[in-house]
Amino acid sequence: MTSSLRDETSPPGPVQADGPLPNTVVVPADEDPVSEAGSELFGGPPGRRALLGVSWWTPAKFLALAVIAVYVLGLFQKAPCYTDGWFHGATTQYTKACYSDIPHLFSGRGFADGLTPYLDPIPQGSPDMQYLEYPVLTGLFMQVAAWLTTHSGDLMSREQWFWMVNAGMLMICAVVAVVATSRAQRRRPWDALLFALAPALALNSTINWDLLAVALAAVAMAYWSGSRPVWAGVFIGLATAAKLYPVLLLGPLLVLCLRAGKWKEFGQAFGGALGAWLVVNLPIMLANWKGWLTFYSFSQTRREDYGSFWLILMQGIRKGRYLDTLNTWIAVLLVLSCLAVGWLAISAPRRPRFAQLAFLVVAAFVLTNKVYSPQYVLWLIPLAALARPRWRDFLIWQACEVLYFFGVWSYLAYNGDGKHHGIDQEWYHFAIALHLVGTLYLCYVVVRDILHPDRDPVRWDGSDDPSGGVLDGAPDKFVLGSARGLREQETYAAYAPDGDWLSKEPEPEVEPGAGFGPDPEPAK
Repeated sequence: MTSSLRDETSPPGPVQADGPLPNTVVVPADEDPVSEAGSELFGGPPGRRALLGVSWWTPAKFLALAVIAVYVLGLFQKAPCYTDGWFHGATTQYTKACYSDIPHLFSGRGFADGLTPYLDPIPQGSPDMQYLEYPVLTGLFMQVAAWLTTHSGDLMSREQWFWMVNAGMLMICAVVAVVATSRAQRRRPWDALLFALAPALALNSTINWDLLAVALAAVAMAYWSGSRPVWAGVFIGLATAAKLYPVLLLGPLLVLCLRAGKWKEFGQAFGGALGAWLVVNLPIMLANWKGWLTFYSFSQTRREDYGSFWLILMQGIRKGRYLDTLNTWIAVLLVLSCLAVGWLAISAPRRPRFAQLAFLVVAAFVLTNKVYSPQYVLWLIPLAALARPRWRDFLIWQACEVLYFFGVWSYLAYNGDGKHHGIDQEWYHFAIALHLVGTLYLCYVVVRDILHPDRDPVRWDGSDDPSGGVLDGAPDKFVLGSARGLREQETYAAYAPDGDWLSKEPEPEVEPGAGFGPDPEPAK
């Protein structure tokens, strides 16, 4: 059954208090102007006889096929490098914008020689990086792909095979991520279409192994949405064992559970995350502490790098001079950003949705980090689809990310040889600024939705937090700021003789004889 909701072109009004209709599925073409216009390519918005979700053609199956189609387009985009660019010429992989870490690290990290990650030093390592510089679960993913790679033929053919095996495994991760995203807000499965059709997904999926962590984090959010905090924590721990950023999801859960008084559920999620992370990491920590620590030590010693605000600062203002306190500045800015998000969660007039806060904290990490590789956008896509499911805002942000994608490769091509094919430093700084502005714009609309819930497309039908699990519809237990003022006002109103006492003026006293007619005679 479909539900027709209000159009965003209409002026915002109060959120419905009676909640959404049961057993309904929100269809984007019914409420999103951009989606409605796009549906005309396929015959217009679905009608009441479409029976979406009732037949074999369920949203999950459609989304899986859609993400596979987009993913395959991304593989074709890498074809010039697969046949030539990765192996011949210094800048071909940059001029054709088809670079990938995967084939280069097959030999560069010892997989071609049969070395064991974290236990065997990598070939031609540096003092700061003598072992594989990836988290343990990503290293295991790479090792499995190496086991599936042919051991015969020349190095070029083996690197091609290694990339194809990883591409196939990462495609499975993309399917898991889109299905899990559709389950995170069960009445709104089609919001996951933003992830499935994202241009940045096609361009960045096979640059590195980030889709593994994206899929695990999406499964964690789906489990939390289903009120299964232990399993949600387990998958947050596994995702953190693949990439560092998913640990930030525990922050929004902490402040939201604080506001709702759901300490037991947060404790279960935190315990599940810690336990799963230790199960994956502890064996490598005991086997070779230095090998396990490489990911964290390398992140600390790394200088400012491509895509970050800090690169603009160092190249443009400091003229290449390194900032010794860079890590401290990054930590301070990230902590302040997270504190601001936490205050927003506690003081907002209505408790924010989990997906909104999750997007904001990960975006803060992306914006303040010392490096922004193009594939980092994959971290934000499923969170953006849940936090702000509107195609207009999503496509504005994606346009900025696509322009940055081509900008970084063009800048590397410019510096790769003496021909200077590409853009120079000033234009590259402009590309970085586009990425920053696009991400900040999406943060702005999410914060606006939090402060004005009537602007939130997820809450227009009276929903509270479809991805909130135990938080969905839970009363507030602890609030501060404007939220405390509103609660006190409601408390006073509950004890007043008339619930509308705040808006009424006191009635004037009427003296005897002031009205019409004679005064009543005194009783004898």
